Amino acid sequence: MGLGAFGLLHPALQHHIAGSLGWQSLRPLQERAIEPIVAGRDALLLAPTAGGKTEAGVLPLTSRMLSESWEGLSVVYVSPLRALANNLEPRLSELLGFVGREIGVWHGDVPDGRRRAMVHEPPDLLVTTPESLEVMLTSKRVDHRRVFADVRAIVIDEIHAFAGDDRGWHLRAVLSRIERVAGRRVQRIGLSATVGNPRPLMTWIGDAQGAIVEAAGLDRSVEVRADHVGSLSGAAKVMAALHRGEKRLAFCDSRSEVEELAVALRGEGVQTYVSHSSISRDERRQAEEAFAQGEDCVIVATSTLELGIDVGDLDRVIQIDAPATVASFLQRLGRSGRRAASQANALFLSTRPEHLLRALALDLLRGRGFVEPVVPPPNPRHIAAQQLLALCLQEGAVGRATWREWLAGSGLAEAEGLSEHMLTRGLLAEDGGLLMVGPEAETHYGRRNFLELLSVFTSPPLVEVRHGRAHLGQVHESSFITRDERPPVLLLGGRSWKLVELDWRRRLAYVVPVGDPGRSRWRGSGPPLSFAVCRAMRDVLCGDDPPALLSSRAGGELASLRSEYEWASRTSTSLVKSDGRARWWTFAGTLANHELRWRLGPLADGSRGTDELSVPLREGATLPALRDRLGVETDGELPIDLAAVEELKFAECLPPAVAESVVRERVVDGPAVAACRAEPVQLASQ
Repeated sequence: MGLGAFGLLHPALQHHIAGSLGWQSLRPLQERAIEPIVAGRDALLLAPTAGGKTEAGVLPLTSRMLSESWEGLSVVYVSPLRALANNLEPRLSELLGFVGREIGVWHGDVPDGRRRAMVHEPPDLLVTTPESLEVMLTSKRVDHRRVFADVRAIVIDEIHAFAGDDRGWHLRAVLSRIERVAGRRVQRIGLSATVGNPRPLMTWIGDAQGAIVEAAGLDRSVEVRADHVGSLSGAAKVMAALHRGEKRLAFCDSRSEVEELAVALRGEGVQTYVSHSSISRDERRQAEEAFAQGEDCVIVATSTLELGIDVGDLDRVIQIDAPATVASFLQRLGRSGRRAASQANALFLSTRPEHLLRALALDLLRGRGFVEPVVPPPNPRHIAAQQLLALCLQEGAVGRATWREWLAGSGLAEAEGLSEHMLTRGLLAEDGGLLMVGPEAETHYGRRNFLELLSVFTSPPLVEVRHGRAHLGQVHESSFITRDERPPVLLLGGRSWKLVELDWRRRLAYVVPVGDPGRSRWRGSGPPLSFAVCRAMRDVLCGDDPPALLSSRAGGELASLRSEYEWASRTSTSLVKSDGRARWWTFAGTLANHELRWRLGPLADGSRGTDELSVPLREGATLPALRDRLGVETDGELPIDLAAVEELKFAECLPPAVAESVVRERVVDGPAVAACRAEPVQLASQ
């Protein structure tokens, strides 16, 4: 192996990379990452799935660990998923074990005995989640000042998965608190798939002048195909008929669809495994391990397998319908083509025409080189409130005038008036200028050792499902509502289970296997469709062809769609009248259309739904009336659904008007609204 940047690594590490691991060379990303990381710079490492990002971040830090004689817990590796943390353990143990260093994994599934051992003797590198770091900082059983005293660097895996939601704000604040405990600036390394705004994301990590190290994009040959199959059973028939002998990863965008497709595939004689967040950890792990070792099989999954968990080499990635973003599509596409001389590939199987249109729009944007920017949600005042309470738990008491120093640089310290309101509500108490957890916070969050306070996402009302002593997973409570008195039959892990006992108080359901068809429900929705994706859908309707290869069925369906939307224009929105009803076709995205509907006032039809592509108008709406209304500036603020405010976690810590403002800022798309108001409107008929 030639020297180059490799020569900057500690000699012992060089020896084991070339000798013990037998690597002939480093990957380009790994080579380029060495110099800035060994020099102590913050860095953002960008590469497709399986691009060697983990080693690119950890190898130079291990070199620093040896060269600079780091002792104690010196590197924290943050994962978005427990399963991904578990998946990383053997790889990182091998890397560090060669040079006499140890790693540990800490999250809620790790046995207490192992966690106690790590508190007594911390590993050199700890793989964990933001929520587990929060637990370690606030637990009375962990001496956080001793455990985190030697931290020198933090690696944030799949950083795009954090930065785009409130877990990112939470993570930034937790890292700020760890830096204060350690008494030093901690080097920050982010690992991500390709993103549309790398420099702002680098700034989000830490140093705005940090190094951005990017591997070539998906530089393998890529083949994307699309077929229109009309139903999940149709998808199963295609997968069974065309791809026998192959190892396939099929993505669905809901847990219910995962379960239904698994049943349909097994009905076609296909060896099928299931993975989603509501299957028990053991069931999911067994399925993923069996799939990784198998051949001629399918694993059907939600986005849980999008984030780099190793399920071995794949022959094919299959997407049922379409995800919401190009970034998600690229992550899934990157799971294939990892073997030498193999090709990255994806097959879209659409069950409805609108999903085919979205799939083709995503591939059109991919062909143009577009990837969405990762944008943190604005105005995280509720996370600042959560952090203030967590800090009080951590320290016992914190100065009313100094608590912001703990969160310096996190973006949360500027929350003015927060402590005053929380004192008024009894969420905080004060004694001699020191803030402590107040009686209302004890009542509201104190159950189970404040566990609900220590994570920023809301857990839905799920019921645990058991067969004997075996934990099968969880389903939404509505799964037990039936139209008759017969016991409900659940679908979980691709198998049917009949309810025999339901304990509502303990939220436990006991089941037995049956052969009858089953059904389970989960609540939740994906991200709203963006302006970029919806405009790409319009471009496809107007004749732009994506790189994807279309089956005859998909080609015929696309021709039908283009005929149905023959009035669509690249340069204008459209007022379309059909059967006495009118819709304004904006192709602007979910958030923009909801605001535009409000701006239209009485011109909008409140009895019909607004979607990502259009806004319903009242009967008799005219083109002049629509144009006039778009030119009027609307008084007041966009109304907010009170249910949305109630769903905002920790909203009770904020004044009601502030909580509403947080939600309001997160449900608007100002640039998309402005683009629609500025664009000409044409009149068309269907």
